[in-house]
Amino acid sequence: MQHTISYLALGDSYTIGESVPLHESFPYITTQLIRKQKILIHAPEIIAQTGWTSTELAEQLLKTELQPQYDFVSLLIGVNNQYRHLSLDNFRNDFEYLLKKAIHLTGGKSERVIVLSIPDWGCTPYAADKNGKEISVEIDSYNHVCDQFSKKYHTRFINITEETRVESKNPAALASDQLHYSGITHLHWATKLANQIIEIHQ
Repeated sequence: MQHTISYLALGDSYTIGESVPLHESFPYITTQLIRKQKILIHAPEIIAQTGWTSTELAEQLLKTELQPQYDFVSLLIGVNNQYRHLSLDNFRNDFEYLLKKAIHLTGGKSERVIVLSIPDWGCTPYAADKNGKEISVEIDSYNHVCDQFSKKYHTRFINITEETRVESKNPAALASDQLHYSGITHLHWATKLANQIIEIHQ
């Protein structure tokens, strides 16, 4: 009997798909794309909430009853740290903890943990009255931390930031709030994630 893949998605508003229907969020689209390849996968388990910082995600994990192990875990966190101008050093500590926790949840199989880079909200219409260049520089600093720890712990890393910068002026790429992203953009992210999962699974 074919094993049914379990998938845990950790994050914030980008992971739950703020301002789009739940089934258009990238974790759900990822499972749909994988099923199209005749691979069995459960609906994603999602621990994410709009506005969460890395610290709030870590705190939630401490009080959430999780499965002992998952086949795959995705992690996308940090934008609210930047938005609230929190310490990059604190994020560094949190992110390392979260990454190690994610690896533990895959039974130590670090290649089954997939980090997604933080989108650049500074390029969206929502940020028109803010310092977009400064936001971009700060987002790059956070993503550098994510990339560094991904390399250190040998997890996968998917860069979706550049795509959000390119697509920021495309109305179809954005959700109605002009800050978050549409189902079309979530499909792009999900395609990259699903391809990684399928490659590792095979």
